[in-house]
Amino acid sequence: MRSYMIAGNWKMNKTPAEAVELAKAIVPMANAANCEVMIAPSFVCLPGVMDAVKGSKLIVAAQNMANEEEGAFTGETSVLMLKDLGVKMVVLGHSERRHVYGETNEVINEKVKLALKHGLRVDLCVGELLEEREAGKAEEVCFEQLEKGLAGLSKKDMSNIVIAYEPVWAIGTGKTATPDDAEAIHGSCRKKIAQLFDNEVAENTIIQYGGSVKPENVKDLMAMKNIDGGLIGGASLKADSFEALVNFNK
Repeated sequence: MRSYMIAGNWKMNKTPAEAVELAKAIVPMANAANCEVMIAPSFVCLPGVMDAVKGSKLIVAAQNMANEEEGAFTGETSVLMLKDLGVKMVVLGHSERRHVYGETNEVINEKVKLALKHGLRVDLCVGELLEEREAGKAEEVCFEQLEKGLAGLSKKDMSNIVIAYEPVWAIGTGKTATPDDAEAIHGSCRKKIAQLFDNEVAENTIIQYGGSVKPENVKDLMAMKNIDGGLIGGASLKADSFEALVNFNK
């Protein structure tokens, strides 16, 4: 049976010192939680955070990585560097990487396969723009991102894949898909995973919701059958609000 995962994507927030302070505050929450807890600090914060959480249940992820192991790629960060730090997971395909930095499904797929090759878990983000939802293409967009993002993966590989459904229009806007709206897409994505692999893989795959998740709405969202946690931005930047999210099922 699949578990829940509450994850904090810190984006370009927190200095290294601030990140260590917040990570230390989250460690006891993660150790006492009834779900997996993950944080994704910025690259420069990773070394200090890894030291701060050593020996705890808290999962530390990178927010991105290059699609090459090494070489003349100025400004990029390699999976080999992340592994050396002890990072266990990486967020790939986030809407900001897709729509601000122009990453294609094909590039994201290269990153997914490279991360898995080196033993990292992947949190693969999918989601539609507002105009795509209004045009009735939300499922179509998510299905394409799933199919191309997971291309070439085996059923065994899928045990290290988490999916995060993030409607782009709800990220950082204060707008949230209703629990029923989110559930509908989550259920459709699970059916698509079953088509790509099989029912067992689909039933065991964690599918998070991302998009203005906060203490006020987390219980209603997590009550949905196919929503298995959250990939959370703003509400993960303060210990008290993140604690309320981590403890949604207590």
